[in-house]
Amino acid sequence: MRFGAFVPQGWRLDLAGIPTEEHWPTMVEVAKTAESSGFESVWVYDHFHTVPVPTQEPTYEAWTLMSALAVATDRARLGQMCTCNSYRQPSYLAKVAASVDVISGGRLEMGIGAGWYEAEYLAYGYPFPKPAVRIGQLDEACQILKRMWTEDEVHFEGDHYRLQGAICRPKPLQRPHIPLWVAGGGEQLTLRVAARYADYTNFGNEGVDVFRHKSEVLAGHCRDQGRDFDEITRTVNFNVVCAATEKEVQERLDWIRSHYARFVPEERAAKVVALFEKMAGTPEQLVERISEWREAGVAYAICYFPEVAYDRSGLELFGRQVVPALS
Repeated sequence: MRFGAFVPQGWRLDLAGIPTEEHWPTMVEVAKTAESSGFESVWVYDHFHTVPVPTQEPTYEAWTLMSALAVATDRARLGQMCTCNSYRQPSYLAKVAASVDVISGGRLEMGIGAGWYEAEYLAYGYPFPKPAVRIGQLDEACQILKRMWTEDEVHFEGDHYRLQGAICRPKPLQRPHIPLWVAGGGEQLTLRVAARYADYTNFGNEGVDVFRHKSEVLAGHCRDQGRDFDEITRTVNFNVVCAATEKEVQERLDWIRSHYARFVPEERAAKVVALFEKMAGTPEQLVERISEWREAGVAYAICYFPEVAYDRSGLELFGRQVVPALS
């Protein structure tokens, strides 16, 4: 099993209270710690303002961070979970991604999804069409990305996008192209797109039984598309609290509640804590819980540590004890 870690970027109120001039040094230090602690990759989200509610706390833009992290790290692969297709034209996104792949020495992972955060769309002036339209756009975007990365000149005539001789130079360093992650678990549309184009899928973390079910759905779409199901690496995101003792685990959960309660209503803070309780434990407990996911077919887990901008001990402990036990 392979592991990645999220870098705090503010979206989940994970830089709140840190002075702005210390944000980037903090992000770099977390990325370097993950890199040295056994994590294969570092990740960011693609969002513009905070959750669970919009606040005045900063949220750093994903692809700006991709370029910056490319030169701030040495070995870690770099991903977004996931790029919202609606926020950038796919031809432009292909160009940005190719540039970052070269800058990073061929370390980019390309995560993409149809988008879901309606309030953010409306706040920033993006149309928010119905799911079938957004997923149709995602389908065409996946085609455009792969063609831009592999062809000299791209002409494309779709329902949503049209290209007339688009050139993407430099080409990515990775061959045949940058690995493509299609995120989202919609069974009728999104997983069909994944079956067509994805090197990796990401179903979220609704539970291991849901993961098994969606894997079966994906396998069915692969059969329909004539695609080898085993070509696709299935991944999941975990909200992790890791500490040496159960007492310390509870203390960390209490900290999460008090941290969020500074910015959101108490009931919202309680819901945030509930997200972390599912994967909160000592290294031994986490190995046991994650093993069930591995047995269900998860080959890659991307872990979010809520306190990592303030305290990197949980990230380091997970890297020392959990990652080797499951790799």
